[in-house]
Amino acid sequence: MDYVSVFEMLKIGVGPSSSHTLGPWRAAEAFLKELRERQLLEKVQKVRVDLYGSLSLTGKGHATDLAAMLGLSGTDPEYIPIDSISTIIEAINKDKKMHLAGAFYIDFDPATQVVFNKKFLPFHANGITFTAEGMGMEPYASTFYSIGGGFIVKEKTEENKGQNERQIQHFPYGFESAKELLAHCQREGKKISEIILEDEKVLRDEAKIHSELLRVWHTMEECAYIGCHTEGVLPGGLNVRRRAYDIHKKLLGDTPPYEGLDAWLAAIRNKKVEFREILKWVTCFSLAVNEVNASLGRVVTAPTNGSSGVIPAVLLYYLTIDNHQGGDKEIEQFLLTAGIIGSLFKKGATISAAMGGCQAEIGVSSAMAAAGLCELWGGTPEQVMIAAEIAMEHHLGLTCDPIGGLVQIPCIERNAMGAVKAINAAELALETDPKNAKVPLDKVIQTMWQTAQDMNTKYKETSEAGLAVAVSIADC
Repeated sequence: MDYVSVFEMLKIGVGPSSSHTLGPWRAAEAFLKELRERQLLEKVQKVRVDLYGSLSLTGKGHATDLAAMLGLSGTDPEYIPIDSISTIIEAINKDKKMHLAGAFYIDFDPATQVVFNKKFLPFHANGITFTAEGMGMEPYASTFYSIGGGFIVKEKTEENKGQNERQIQHFPYGFESAKELLAHCQREGKKISEIILEDEKVLRDEAKIHSELLRVWHTMEECAYIGCHTEGVLPGGLNVRRRAYDIHKKLLGDTPPYEGLDAWLAAIRNKKVEFREILKWVTCFSLAVNEVNASLGRVVTAPTNGSSGVIPAVLLYYLTIDNHQGGDKEIEQFLLTAGIIGSLFKKGATISAAMGGCQAEIGVSSAMAAAGLCELWGGTPEQVMIAAEIAMEHHLGLTCDPIGGLVQIPCIERNAMGAVKAINAAELALETDPKNAKVPLDKVIQTMWQTAQDMNTKYKETSEAGLAVAVSIADC
């Protein structure tokens, strides 16, 4: 079994979808790497992109075609200036040229060289094949699978078997299940976040862990800030009006002018919050992040782009409303705990809506957030596990049926629901004596995976059933 790092569960990238945007983007980068390794890149004169299964059925709404072109152009989703995305895409569409790997231009017409194949490849629902041709080379094709959360894999062959695997026995507290992780905590007398910090030190030094966790958080809170201060209509054709701006304006009221992120957070902390307004603030934070995500903005997969609003909403709630004294220590503790709970779902089930429906995205993000909050509130490792289990238990069976293939309806609102459930799950867990708990986290992970396997494919991010069929773009 591989070790899945917290930083693999919390990746910085571009919206609107980790599996349909970030994954194909990374796959294009990996394809360029293969061409370089085979000394073929300079010979390439033509590239074709074939999308399969869910990547094809909802690819347009998820900007999968754009992501593939951006990746082939040599840009990185973590660092590309957001304003340059439209410039690059417009240039390709206008000139029918691509700056391949940022090194040289080739002819490229998106209308004919990005092909949407509705059929599914056997290995995974999200398949993408790149084919390169050129003078003095045989056509070279490579297929990747986007398995959720920005993760990409290739179907295992003898050639690539074992590549990039990090066996858990190489880590001081390697584990394959929640039960094994809990045993480490009980034996060492440590919190979950403390155990995970020691494992993460195998991959990077402690100073880097701290700085990267805070970089992840600063990306999240900046995303929320942008969403709360941006009004208008989301792109894509559904004409969805941004709501975070209006909610935020009502909540802050006649607050004196402030400038910048830190002043914004201070303004919220200084505002008296009534009980009903707590839910409104949590809703506002989550909507803000996912509206930025829906606009091809910079977000953090948590564990996916489609569920990227839950964790920042819950942590912002903790920092601005629940505990004004919380700082970097609490932020890192929350993210370490949340991230590793997400990794348990990735290893034991799936975080891909194309494989498991929305339970694999909103459900997992809610479980992650509930766990992180429960630990911050003083929950024992046993209660943290209970919090994650409760949150997922009440998302089991949730389908993925985005209208028009866009990560907007019902996706944006579902983040608000997931955030509220996470807070409630943490509260319930703190009031639970672990010896009375009936459902272990491992069992709910197992149940989620079984539910995913039993779920009709139409309800797994294909937009072939549910709301996606009941409501069309024309209705909007």
